[in-house]
Amino acid sequence: MTEQGKDLFRDTWVRYLGYANEVGESFRALVPVKLVRASYGLAFAYVLADTGDKSLKMYKKDNRARNILLETGDALIWQTLASVAIPGFVINRICKYTGQYLKNNVTKIPPTPRSVITVAVGLASIPIIVGPIDLSVTVLMNLTYRRWMKS
Repeated sequence: MTEQGKDLFRDTWVRYLGYANEVGESFRALVPVKLVRASYGLAFAYVLADTGDKSLKMYKKDNRARNILLETGDALIWQTLASVAIPGFVINRICKYTGQYLKNNVTKIPPTPRSVITVAVGLASIPIIVGPIDLSVTVLMNLTYRRWMKS
């Protein structure tokens, strides 16, 4: 925690680095796939940085190996699910089905503007999906990993 009680990786602008892959997925229709993959690299770098931060904080608080490993696992699993895997999949599907819908039902729009609309829908979806995904992953973690690791 910082002096203001904020977590650098979860309560500040740095959190947006975890959404780099969603931006990449949104632009998939317009950019080379290598750029989309690079966005996943940036998102995973964020995940690993937060995981390292949580591990170091646990080491300073209680340097028992078991507790450090549990905290590391918690951060890594939560961030991978909430920042990369689930939102990346959701945005990918939103963009795919938006593009298909426009292609099949709004045939007067040429391909390039259709792609731009698809990107815009994907980008607009990010702020809508983040909260529910974060909450769902937290509930999932509370019901599984965190419960199992207490014993």
